[in-house]
Amino acid sequence: MPGKPKKRRAIYAGTFDPVTNGHISLIERATHLFDELFVAVAQNTSKGTWFEFEDRIQLIEQSLKNRKYNNHVKVIGFSGLLADLAVELNAKAIVRGLRAVSDFEFEFQMALMNRKLARDIETVFLMPSLSWVYLSSTIVKDVARHGGDISGLVPAPVKRAIQKRLMTK
Repeated sequence: MPGKPKKRRAIYAGTFDPVTNGHISLIERATHLFDELFVAVAQNTSKGTWFEFEDRIQLIEQSLKNRKYNNHVKVIGFSGLLADLAVELNAKAIVRGLRAVSDFEFEFQMALMNRKLARDIETVFLMPSLSWVYLSSTIVKDVARHGGDISGLVPAPVKRAIQKRLMTK
């Protein structure tokens, strides 16, 4: 009698400061390829972030709530090497987003380093849908900081959190 098939696990990691609709789109697309997806929020103390580590985790959880694929996604926080986390979670792949050719060189170097550290883990590059190619967390923060409308760029919980943050500054 054959055993239970192994679940295909992947990790999609980032700072997510804040999570955007482009990130959400990649998460949804990755759930079509993998049985389980860990969205890993990097503590990353080298980057100055708008939102605290725990807040970024909660914003992603709130943004994914009530989506049909939500039971295939687990949001976690981490610090340290992504390759080590992938091994620890028995993931088979690391999902990375590529918006433009300019992203490729950095992402390619990271993929090669992750392969060096964890030989059995593949990196899978996903391109966003055309409607999100231009979108980044940095752009969202810049638009918001200058009073632009970020509706449609970020999930509703993120929009509220950004508005609240800007009101307290």
